[in-house]
Amino acid sequence: MYEALYLFLVTGVVSMSAALSAGALNKLPEDQRPAFMSSRNGLVAVVMAGNLGALTLIGALAYGVRHLDWWIPVSCLFVTFPLIHMVVIQRLLGDMKALFVMLPLVVVSIGALYYFW
Repeated sequence: MYEALYLFLVTGVVSMSAALSAGALNKLPEDQRPAFMSSRNGLVAVVMAGNLGALTLIGALAYGVRHLDWWIPVSCLFVTFPLIHMVVIQRLLGDMKALFVMLPLVVVSIGALYYFW
């Protein structure tokens, strides 16, 4: 039970943080965007990273619903994951660094979810 909870929490926080960071970077005005987003390829890379984070979050939620009680993943989706991202990760790293730190962790999370499913 605890292994499933830990895996769900870690993969959920990482994927939610990547998705929210990518969304925040996309919402910035053109003049405030980082330099790598000035090209079309940089913008597409951020969108794809956000989509990968969102799909991993869906996978983490499916894993959580399957292995835990249904209310744990639902409450984490709406309260815990966004709160951890906004209060801790975004303030410590900022949106751009958070995306670059969380993206490799999202890829590792995909493998962990696949392995432990």
